[in-house]
Amino acid sequence: MYLAGLPAFIFSVVWARILFGMMSWMGSVRVAVAATLLPVMLVQQGLAWGRDGHMMINRLAGAALPTDVPEFLRSKQALDALEYYGPEPDRWKSPLEPELNAAGFSEHFIDLEWADLVGELPRKRYDFVRALAFAQKSHLDLALTPEKVGLQPYVTVEVWERLKSAMRDYRQLVLDHKDTKPSECEIVFLAGWLGHYVADGSQPLHTTIQYNGWTGPNPNGYTTEHKIHALFESVYVSANVKPADVTPLIAAKPVVVGDIFTDYMAYLRHTNSLVEKTYQLEKAGAFTGVGTPEGKDFTDERLAAGATELRDLIYSAWVKSAEPLPPSKWAD
Repeated sequence: MYLAGLPAFIFSVVWARILFGMMSWMGSVRVAVAATLLPVMLVQQGLAWGRDGHMMINRLAGAALPTDVPEFLRSKQALDALEYYGPEPDRWKSPLEPELNAAGFSEHFIDLEWADLVGELPRKRYDFVRALAFAQKSHLDLALTPEKVGLQPYVTVEVWERLKSAMRDYRQLVLDHKDTKPSECEIVFLAGWLGHYVADGSQPLHTTIQYNGWTGPNPNGYTTEHKIHALFESVYVSANVKPADVTPLIAAKPVVVGDIFTDYMAYLRHTNSLVEKTYQLEKAGAFTGVGTPEGKDFTDERLAAGATELRDLIYSAWVKSAEPLPPSKWAD
């Protein structure tokens, strides 16, 4: 089995995650945001599409994998596990694991307005960290640190490469007629872990400084209350969206992605282009109660975009895992 069952989400765990969120969002503004969202977060028990959205995206992506992917990754057991692992990185947000919290919190988002101050984004995490430090010299009024700007594309590509590596090992085990069960478990976990970040990347408010209430000039009168984030991704989704609504919107044909970093950045930038539309919809009441048809269509499309991207990345990892390793320079 890939899992023993869903854990109980008890009040103490929820409260721990809330405290971490309050301590970790940028400066006093993000602390204020977390405090304002406290009642909603107690109900929703999670962040980033909420538990329901993350589980839905992971399961639908797995169900959409083509038949040339190994059967174990398309089985009901695997789909159950993928669904369970969808919210996994949000479960790691607890002050009881402070080092894990500090390292992982910024991996759920990237504020592209600030990230773009470095110019073209470097392909590697630590090059980006150094580029932020350099850009800071010209923007002393901003806190251009990885913790504040976010590392979303970097963790996504890194976990994808872990998945591809594990799939390559699986292929070799099959060729050697060895037990593949441990490798299968690893692959399902890595695919589920990857799914969390890919899903985060389909939520417009995970790509922007306008993540939870409009800041700066606001000629269109968008909400400045710190409610839109959880209202859209958790409260509205849980109350109004079903997997059957999203499934028809997933692209029918899987795509083998060429350059993972370039493709994923294009995916994030398209998501970011929808930030203002998210605020326009909220202003029109699209996410309040049953919302509006426009709000429903928008939400379904964003969830489907996450499931499509995840399906394609998992499939791409499988196809590319067939590429042989280059000869080691240490080989005799």
